[in-house]
Amino acid sequence: MDIATYLALIIICALLIVLIVLQSRTPGMANRDSSSVYRTRRGVEKTMHQATIALAVAFLLLSLISSLPIFS
Repeated sequence: MDIATYLALIIICALLIVLIVLQSRTPGMANRDSSSVYRTRRGVEKTMHQATIALAVAFLLLSLISSLPIFS
């Protein structure tokens, strides 16, 4: 169980890094048009955003679980 938890943490961490890097490459706020200060995410961008949130929550929960005294 201990090795599986750490392996899952490594995989989730790698996926989080990839998703964050891919999101930073999209222009987003790069255009300085004042009329489009807020825009909604659609399609793949929305899916990547939701996946990033889900993976971050999973990473947090697995980190807390692996820090429990029963795993030491």
